[in-house]
Amino acid sequence: MDLTTPALLFPAISLLLLAYTNRFLVLAQLIRQLKQMDTEEDHGLIARQISMLRKRIVLTKRMQAYGVLSFLLCTVSMFLLFLGTNLPGVVAFGASLVLLSLSLLYSLYEIQISTNAINVELASFEARKSAGKEDVDYS
Repeated sequence: MDLTTPALLFPAISLLLLAYTNRFLVLAQLIRQLKQMDTEEDHGLIARQISMLRKRIVLTKRMQAYGVLSFLLCTVSMFLLFLGTNLPGVVAFGASLVLLSLSLLYSLYEIQISTNAINVELASFEARKSAGKEDVDYS
């Protein structure tokens, strides 16, 4: 393996970390919005959303941590290959790939939770719409 192999991961990992940062910013924005809409009638919905948001924050933190560690090990791998120590360089690159895979698996799980949160919001919206239709008198 030569120096260019780990270098190929640099743009991919950088873009992945950028995407993770954007997901974190969206989560922070959602939390701020939930704080503003905290009313008695929405209390059940907000409680369900908060538990999902907490889990998503933990997952996003893990995604970012494993992504950064992968990036660091990729850099270490390139440095070791540059020094001519092939076996440690290959091992560091393999570890980098494992960490990147873990990061992607956490991302997949976070996306699943995000989809469930959207479904909770849609169910609440549909319930409000159907309750509003029942109150309308068409006579």
